[in-house]
Amino acid sequence: MGFIPYEVSEQDKQDFERDGYWISPKLIDDETIEKLRQAHERIWSSDFDGDGYPMHDIRIPENKLALRKLDNGWWINDKVRKIVTSPELGRISAELIGESSIRLWHDQVIYKPSAAGQETMLGNVGWHQDYGFWKCSSTTNMVTVWIALQDTDLGNGGMRTILGSHKWGVVEGSDTFFDQDLDGLKQKFTKGEWIDEPCILKAGQASFHHSLTFHGSGPNLSEHPRLSIVAHLMPGDTVYKKGRGRHDNVRLLGPQPYDGQPFNNQYFPLLYCK
Repeated sequence: MGFIPYEVSEQDKQDFERDGYWISPKLIDDETIEKLRQAHERIWSSDFDGDGYPMHDIRIPENKLALRKLDNGWWINDKVRKIVTSPELGRISAELIGESSIRLWHDQVIYKPSAAGQETMLGNVGWHQDYGFWKCSSTTNMVTVWIALQDTDLGNGGMRTILGSHKWGVVEGSDTFFDQDLDGLKQKFTKGEWIDEPCILKAGQASFHHSLTFHGSGPNLSEHPRLSIVAHLMPGDTVYKKGRGRHDNVRLLGPQPYDGQPFNNQYFPLLYCK
């Protein structure tokens, strides 16, 4: 599928290190964007490739304004698989975080419904650190790639990051994706200067953010749903650390996972190795 080649510059790396996130140029061509939008339609109508099912699934929420999300869409859709396991995606991520190899931790397929004309917090994503959910992994040097499938800004619920917050370290209780009170979370998590910067993307661009960068999003006030594909990526030598947090990825290590066991089986494909 259509990745547009891009060479990461030293300035790109410096920007990522300073801010905790970086917005790419357009990485996905228009034909592939359309195929991924069609993949969304198939997924939400339960038209899967193969006879499996995703790891977590919020396909039909009780309220039509609520966020739809599933994890490991690559298990059930071939178009999603080609994107989130792309060697090009792995190479760019490796260069940004200074690693020699990259594996897929898991992906997400996210649909934020239109709330145009209605006041609601149901589409909000609370301020959180991704690593707040991933403490069972041996490193915080992980990266999330959020790929926009339409032009995205604050008007349709685009992501917002807190500049430099990846330098605050692991913040206790930061696993708050589903807490929709953005103002309350801001008061809870502010550790320094709170600079809220929107990720404004054209279709096919991606934001890459560090696993410790606080981020969230508000309502989609447009007339159309906001669609995205998200790849969560880790260094190729990441291992399981027991006693630090629960995540269903540990189940994928087998019936008796052990401290120090590598996340390196078929569920965690290698995207890139220098």
